[in-house]
Amino acid sequence: MKQLAELVPILLFFIVYKMDGYQLDLGPIHYQFDGIYTATAVLMLATAVQVIYARISTGKLEKRQLWLLIAVLVFGGATIVLRNQLFIQWKPTIFNWALGLAFLGSQFIGRQNLIARTLGSQLVAPYEVWTRLNYVWSVYFLIVGSLNLYVAYHFSEEFWVSYKLYSAIGFTVALSIATVAILAPHLKEEDSGNN
Repeated sequence: MKQLAELVPILLFFIVYKMDGYQLDLGPIHYQFDGIYTATAVLMLATAVQVIYARISTGKLEKRQLWLLIAVLVFGGATIVLRNQLFIQWKPTIFNWALGLAFLGSQFIGRQNLIARTLGSQLVAPYEVWTRLNYVWSVYFLIVGSLNLYVAYHFSEEFWVSYKLYSAIGFTVALSIATVAILAPHLKEEDSGNN
């Protein structure tokens, strides 16, 4: 459920981008939507609201959420101030590559890798399962970041915006399926051990 909620800012980004040229007239307030720049401002606001809501509703803030907010504000701010969409187009790549390298590096630093630290409080699994899953997540983030750059540089801005929405949904589902597939055999063992 949390992963789906995290797609809301991207969905709003997509919707507002599609409203390019729309004029908003609210009495003394007149605003014309200007494509990726208005969409980026909405993405920044929606991400901030989402992080604040997560903090208030759960009483804690995950480091990943904080880093995502910082990345969106920095790259989004640069996009708006410098009027250059490449900054917001690079944000998913930088963020995903950083996550991929963090997961990969955690395999060699510390007693537990990142995936074991993230999911280990909810599930007991052998070291080999956490290792395999950690490598899957590492490769996932590195590939997703690379694909984002490829699309940003080889396709139109409009195509990239659509790709961003649909790939976020598709890749999230694919990673969830891969995670369940790797953990499922162990879940059955754990359930039968508890009976």
